[in-house]
Amino acid sequence: MNGATSLVRTLIAGDVKVCFTNPGTSEMHIVAALDQAPEIRCVLGLFEGAVTGAADGYARMAGKPACTLLHLGPGLANGLANLHNASRAKSPILNIVGQHALTHLPYDTPLTSDIEGIARPYSKWLRTSRNSVEVGRDTAEGLMASRSAQGQIATLIVPADAAWGDGGQIAEIPALPYPKQASSPAVARAAAMLRSGTRTALMLSGNALFGRGLEIAGRIATTTGAKLLAPYPLARMERGAGVPVVERTNYVLEQAIEQLKEFRQMILVGAQPPVAYFAYPGKSAVMTAPDCDIHALATPEEDAVRALEALSDALSIPQNVSSHNAQNSRASIPHGEITLSGIASIVGALLPENAIVVDESMTSGRGLMAATKASPRHDWLANTGGSIGIAMPLAVGAAVASPERKVLCLSADGSGMYTLQALWTTARESLNVTTVVFANRSYGVLKREYSYLGAGEPGPVAASMFDIGHPDLDWVQLAKGMGVPAKRVNSLEGFGEALKAGIEGDGPSLIEVPL
Repeated sequence: MNGATSLVRTLIAGDVKVCFTNPGTSEMHIVAALDQAPEIRCVLGLFEGAVTGAADGYARMAGKPACTLLHLGPGLANGLANLHNASRAKSPILNIVGQHALTHLPYDTPLTSDIEGIARPYSKWLRTSRNSVEVGRDTAEGLMASRSAQGQIATLIVPADAAWGDGGQIAEIPALPYPKQASSPAVARAAAMLRSGTRTALMLSGNALFGRGLEIAGRIATTTGAKLLAPYPLARMERGAGVPVVERTNYVLEQAIEQLKEFRQMILVGAQPPVAYFAYPGKSAVMTAPDCDIHALATPEEDAVRALEALSDALSIPQNVSSHNAQNSRASIPHGEITLSGIASIVGALLPENAIVVDESMTSGRGLMAATKASPRHDWLANTGGSIGIAMPLAVGAAVASPERKVLCLSADGSGMYTLQALWTTARESLNVTTVVFANRSYGVLKREYSYLGAGEPGPVAASMFDIGHPDLDWVQLAKGMGVPAKRVNSLEGFGEALKAGIEGDGPSLIEVPL
């Protein structure tokens, strides 16, 4: 058995079902091993940023790692932007990165690079296998590392001679690491804060925003009167009719300050204190009131669900307490010219049960969460790290992880151009993804950010940097060129018809919404 086969067979033993790939010459023995492993589904991406973003989406929905297969340092470097987002989402990912044969490195050929240096900023675990005997063991340890600390990125670099060399061994997979638990004093203090009667918010993140964690948080909120909040950069949140209501923190600094000003206490459950993404002249980055007492019940590395269970027990909350807040009626379908509020209402009216919404609609989609809060139960995935170009790859990974569910991908045109290659993968894999592109032909978020800096109106040079027209992007042709049926709509009626057709269809589709 060679090292490559031991790697793949160890992945199978570790319950890895999917490998998102963009391999090159140095990875050919791993490709050959995957060719003999029907247990692992290989999904090709035409750009490494699409590969790493898809691995993130898969991990968020499957709750376990996919692996990526990337070509040397440049291939890994191409995927770093979405590894940044995945690291912020605490997504478990194992990157397999090829390396020249160790005997070839002294020749300093054109693709030689410091792969460990490239990987280190986003890899909580990093190793280069030294020979074929160690590859299986290194794979097992990398898998376990990816599942530690509630999920993180691990990177294994495999030199070509370690892949093709004999002596490979399938490694035994250790027991999953036991999640770190919140301390008893942290639980006791949170319980005392909630008993005090002071206006309190629970800021939820990680696995506190879906499943059992959210159910428990809902019971705590119902019993104590606390409000449930989520950070703006959320990885996954369950929402809709019959689900505890969680309010997302606003992105815009002034809006967030207004939103949070009532709270004198904030309990962090797997989250960090809310602050602005960027600094602005003369403004504080802190979003909470100056006298708000902030307490961490569970750090991002600790088990948020177990922390909420302990808090519920400390508060003696019965299991039969309802966690469901009252919901407003579902949005109605408007008609007429395209408006952002009209688009949001249609999404709210048509979103199907158990859908997955992937949202990177930036400035155009600010009303979508309000319009969908009474829609049937669904999951909402968002950009966690602020590096744009996540939506389309994230939708690929979510669809691979949950083939029985409809995925609605909401993207701005500017961010969509970063990783539009993901559309090709949705067509190749016949994924059940409907993509909506808001085509305002500008970096709208940059226009708003510029206005905050007190630099006046942008001049012609600055304005040109925010304008992505001239020529206008044709998303219908771009999508069709990659095998995805597409339609441009010019009315709310047209959007409703196209969205309904996409939801009822079995494969990918794209809707361009000119703004």
